[in-house]
Amino acid sequence: MNLYGDSRSGNCYKIKLLAALLDIRLVWIGIDILAGDTHNDDFLGRNPNGKIPLLELDDGQFLAESNAILNYLAEGTDWLPSDRLARAQVLQWQFFEQYSHEPYIAVARFISLYLGLPEDRRAEYESRKAGGYRALDVMERQLSQSRWLVGDSPTIADISLYAYTHVAHEGGFELENYPAIRAWLARISSLPGHVPIGDDSLSHPQ
Repeated sequence: MNLYGDSRSGNCYKIKLLAALLDIRLVWIGIDILAGDTHNDDFLGRNPNGKIPLLELDDGQFLAESNAILNYLAEGTDWLPSDRLARAQVLQWQFFEQYSHEPYIAVARFISLYLGLPEDRRAEYESRKAGGYRALDVMERQLSQSRWLVGDSPTIADISLYAYTHVAHEGGFELENYPAIRAWLARISSLPGHVPIGDDSLSHPQ
């Protein structure tokens, strides 16, 4: 399968990390979002929404949206529970990530890391801080009670939230007051097969 993405993107990193942990081979195809690669006719023919990550399946079909791709790749594995409620709880955290976490932490990181924190975006950057810390507070409460977000072992809910949380400092977020989150980040980074963000190499072959 081919994965179209940006090596610095947390949403793209989610897919690379899960693929590495599951020993799934993905061919990495780099996309430069600042150069407009996602808005040319060729890319829009694959994903009309013009966003990455984008997974091209072996049969030529395409699947977009990072959390949808995670669910697809995790189907039938321990990373996606078979229990009905547990699966719904995984989705609960993935919706939380996209609506209450990513719009603040990821956007602040984008303005700082990708754009270099230009003065005309500084007010927007600062406005993201409160929402980002609210999301971190929610995670800290949960992870103070359990080692993983859902159940007794890691799931794709953890991967969804790990991606941007572990680089939150690049958006100006301090994690010193979040010991449970920091311990959780360490648990994920120590999982066999873990790969760092920003690595353009291929995922481990099957």
